[in-house]
Parts: sequence; structure tokens; C-alpha cells
Amino acid sequence: MDKHPGNLSLNPHELYFQTIQRSREKMERGLIEEHHQPERRLRVCVATCNRADYSKLAPIMFGIKSHPDDFELEVVVLGSHLIDDYGNTYRMIEQDDFDIGSKLHTIVRGEDEAAMVESVGLALVKLPDVLQRLNPDILIVHGDRFDALALATAAALMNIRILHLEGGEVSGTIDDSIRHAISKLAHYHACCTRRAEQHLIAMCEDHSRILLAGCPSYDKLLVSHHREDYMDIIKSWLGDAVKDNDYIVASQHPVTTDIQHSIKIYGLMLDALLSFNKKTLILFPNIDAGSKEMVRVMRKKGIEQHPNFRAVKHIPFEQFIQLVCHAGCMIGNSSCGVREAGAFGTPVVNLGSRQTGRETGENVLHVRDADTQNKIYHALELQFGKRYPCSKIYGDGNAVPRIMKFLLSVNLNKPLQKTFRFPIVKDCISQDIDHILETQSALAIDLGGTNLRVAIVDMRGNIVKKYTLPNPKSYDARMNLLIKTCAEAIRDAVQLNCRILGVGLSTGGRVNPQEGVVLHSTNLIQEWSSVDLRTPLSDALHLPVWVDNDGNCAALAEKKFGHGRGVDSFATVITGTGIGGGIIHNNELIHGSTFCGAELGHIMVSLEGPECSCGSHGCIEAYASGKALQREAKRLDDEDLLKMEGMKIVEPITAIHLITAAKMGNSKLKCSQQRYGFISLC
Repeated sequence: MDKHPGNLSLNPHELYFQTIQRSREKMERGLIEEHHQPERRLRVCVATCNRADYSKLAPIMFGIKSHPDDFELEVVVLGSHLIDDYGNTYRMIEQDDFDIGSKLHTIVRGEDEAAMVESVGLALVKLPDVLQRLNPDILIVHGDRFDALALATAAALMNIRILHLEGGEVSGTIDDSIRHAISKLAHYHACCTRRAEQHLIAMCEDHSRILLAGCPSYDKLLVSHHREDYMDIIKSWLGDAVKDNDYIVASQHPVTTDIQHSIKIYGLMLDALLSFNKKTLILFPNIDAGSKEMVRVMRKKGIEQHPNFRAVKHIPFEQFIQLVCHAGCMIGNSSCGVREAGAFGTPVVNLGSRQTGRETGENVLHVRDADTQNKIYHALELQFGKRYPCSKIYGDGNAVPRIMKFLLSVNLNKPLQKTFRFPIVKDCISQDIDHILETQSALAIDLGGTNLRVAIVDMRGNIVKKYTLPNPKSYDARMNLLIKTCAEAIRDAVQLNCRILGVGLSTGGRVNPQEGVVLHSTNLIQEWSSVDLRTPLSDALHLPVWVDNDGNCAALAEKKFGHGRGVDSFATVITGTGIGGGIIHNNELIHGSTFCGAELGHIMVSLEGPECSCGSHGCIEAYASGKALQREAKRLDDEDLLKMEGMKIVEPITAIHLITAAKMGNSKLKCSQQRYGFISLC
């Protein structure tokens, strides 16, 4: 039976345990045999301070608990977990069958700046006895809360190794300073994004002690958010009349560096939500300074009694996943909006400065200067009911197995003293210890008039593996083959130790890269106009997808890897079945107002020239493309003017035969050159 109150189906942890078990079986087959094997079980202490950090720590705790031969788990609970006004959320830890070794009441009430400082001091007074009694080998600390700063400070002074989760990220408020302070105290780091990894390296942290793991909460949400009973969960919180994708989730917290302004924004958000007139699930703010005043604003506006609102202190994470996944919109300044919501493509309105600097997907609309109700209302109008491609910026669902392998590699016999790496490392350097060595890669797709090519490409532009197939003639067959080939490449990438971070697709035609849509294509690629490529690919592969014209992609490739490096302005010309190009001007790619900025093949050079694939006449492509040269070669062969002495012609006739004949001095081709004027067949 599910031990979470309000859960309406079987325990969602079952899927998660299956994933952990599979990871354990891989480990037992020898994946970690080459790394340091502890002579005894590793004693790991996980300290959790609030409902938010528990959603990130719980998957790791389940993973540790499922490996009793390798780990000994100790759980310490402190902070707002133990306060009734914030839901007594320590109970959900007990309901998850974790033994809580210590409960520390560390919060000094007052919800102002002084109370936060006093709470840190109280925690520092109480923690030494607990840590001395538990004597852990390593303490796992999450995030950027003032409670976590107390934990890291106490552990560092007591010579206890610290693993910090989610370091290196950037956001607004005092959280930024606290997060970086904890990173400097920590001995090991498990970060979520490549940019966070780069930030930690730039902060002089030892790159061999940084694991690019992804967010642990993604391990849970990516396997459990597709539940058949999701409407039952939604109705249990918002009533039977609520519909899928027709309600709002609101979560707004104080900004401790500008409390009065954040309270003002909170009031404006509530006014906008009242006017918007949609069912809204609103979470109480966290315990930071200013939260008491925000609750007063909420009660003054009668939110708790309003029929459109349901105000709650806590929602079990498994149910919260369903509510965010199927919401018409999420609004506020919670990190969930810029992190977890992106995995579902849920539209988000992010208010104020609390998340400034966070990496976000395209589902997030920022209203940083949220100074009027109308501005917030307009943002809701723009976002409500949309769906965006799912984003995996913060994780791919495999963070916990990586973190557990990382923990098992910790050598307790090595000196505890941290070493910093000076000078600052500007380029991101992959770790050279094989238990965390993965080649950061992307899927590159080239969809041309003749062939479909897919490749696994690393960050240096090297092709790891390539797939080439004939391009089907129909849209349905083409998309099915494209998705099938990409899925095969992703599976192969695992065996090749490559982590796919995203997908880039180049194709012929006029492409809107902002929307990922092929607006119009020539008849070289059939059924290829008004085609949304980004959405079906992103939904099928669960990866961010970028789409652009093939000539533009070639120009970008030259800029990053080829002859365009260090050149501010240049043009690239590509030839194949058709002719395309790309223009870089002042280091920027030029698309043009109608996305035709470099359609070089369709520049008309003769009003009476041959018909082009675009429907016009006399375009460069009608003269000089591979298809045009092949057509001319067939004409000459039919008139018996192509073949030269010693020249072998094997059907079918191609442009290569024409070029070969020209190189061998075929005088008959001079007429062809005169006919095509400006073209040199040699």
C-alpha cells in the first residue's frame, strides 16, 4: 500500500527501484571493479533541511539503501521539516521507510534576516554532537539554503568529507553566495549541467572531483510522470471540475536581498491570478525572511477561501510531478519552474530576480521587472495552455547510478585537505578518471535531397559513428526512419560511452530556426513544406532539438571547426543535389527577415534558363547543382557526345561522368560550357 497520504495508485517508487536494481546488476558485472573498493561499507550521512531538497536527496537515499553491502545510510533531519506551519514534512521521510537518526530543531522563528542568522548559529551549536556520534565517512549536502551552509561549515571543521549537490549553478538572491560558499567547503561535487561544471572549474575546484551527474530528481520524475491516474491526483487537489492543462500551479518565495520588492511582486501575482480566473494550486512560501509578510498578503486577499484557489503547505513529490506536468502554466520564482517543469514542456512564467542566471528551456518566459499586474497577466495570456518540447538541461534520468559509482571511488586513505587548481581553467576539461569519463556529444542530422545522414559527433567536431540511408519520398516514411535511426544512435552512444546532450538537424529549404519548422522546400525533398520537425523529434527522443537550413549549418560548422575560425565575415557555399549557402557577418549568422538570407542556389542568373526545382527559371541551382549536371550528362550521352576514348561509362549516368569527360578534354563540352555561360565543368 502506498504510504503517502493522498496517493491514488501503486507505489511510484517501484519503477525507481527497478532502475536502481538494473544499475546494481551492472555494477556487479564489474563496472566498478577497477575502482577503489572500500574494505568496509561506506558510511554516508544524508542531511535534509526542507521539502525541496528532499525531492533531490530521496533518489540518492533510495539508491544507497538498495546497496546494503556497499553503504551504511544515516539520515539527519533539520530545518523547516520539523515545523508545523510548513507541513511537518519529516513525516514523508518516515513514510518512505527511512530511519531518521537525528532530528534537530534549528529554526529560530521570526522569518526575518536576523532569524536566518540565528538559525545558522543554532544549527552550528547542535550539529557537532550529532556528527561526532554518527562519524560518517562522507556527508551529502544539497543546494544553497542557509541550513545547508551550517551543515557544510560544521562538517568541514570536523574533517568530514562533503559531497555537494547542484554546485556551480547561478541564480539570484543570497542563495548564490551560499551555494558558492558551500562549494568551497565541499571536497566533492555532483553538478547538474555542463555550464555548472565549467563554473566549478573556473572557481578552481579540482576537476577530478567534479561529477557531471544531472539532477537526481530527474531519475524519479522521468520514470513516474506518465501515470494513468494523473487526473485522479489532479482532482484530489483541485476538485472534480478541473480539466487537464486548464489550471495553474503557483509557487513564489521571498527574495532575501530585496524583501519588500518581492512582497510587492507576490501581491501583483495574486491580483493577476484572481483576474485570470483559472483554478490555481498555490504553495505557501518557504521559510526565508519575508515569508510571514507574504502569507499575510495572501490571507488579506482571501486566497485561502477563494473558490478558484487551493493553498497548500506541502504536496508529496510524486503527486507534485503530475500537477506540474499537466498544468496549463506554472508561475512564480521557484526553481521547480526553471528545472523540473522543463522536462514536461510545461509553460512557465518566472517572476523577478530569484532565478536570474539559471539555465532554462524555451518553456520559461521571464518577467524580471514584474512591476505591474497587467504585465504579469499578459505573460499568463501568452503562456497558458501552450506545450513546449521537453528539455533535459538538468538531467537524463541516470544521476543516481553515476553518484553511487562516484561515492564508491572515494579513497578514504587519501589526504582530506582540499587542493585548488590555479590558474582558472577557461576550457571545459573532461575528467580523466574512467568511472565518470563520458564523451559529451550531440546527434547531427543531415536531411538532403538524396540521403538521410545521422552521426554521433563529439564537442570537437569529430564523428564518432555515422549512419547513411536513402531519404524516403513521403513525409511519414521519412519521419519514421529519422526517429528510428536517431533512437538507434542514442542506444549505440551508450555503448560508445557518449552522452547525447542534444540534436541538430540541417535540411534543405526555408527554415524558421526559432520554431524548428521547415516553411517551404523545393521539390528535391517531397512533402517537406510547413513541417514541424522540432516537436516530434524532441518528444520522441526527450532531447532539445535545433533545426536550420543546411547552408546555414555549414557556415556555423566552418565558423567553429573549419576555415572560418577567427574570421569575422565570410560566405559558405555547399553543393550537392542542390546548391545552398550560409553567411556569417560580424560573427553572426544571417538568416534574413524571411529566412532566405543565403539561398545562393536560387539567385536567378537568366530569365530564359532551365526550370529550377524551386519552380522558377534560370537559378544557379538549375545550372550547377549535381542534379543539373547529371541532367546535362544524360543529354550529351543520348546524343553520343559524352564518351571519350578510354573512358568507361557505367550506368546510371551521373555528374561525375560529365566532369571526367571535361577533364579528359572533350571538345564537345565547350558547347555545353557556352550554353551554361559562367560554369566551369572542370
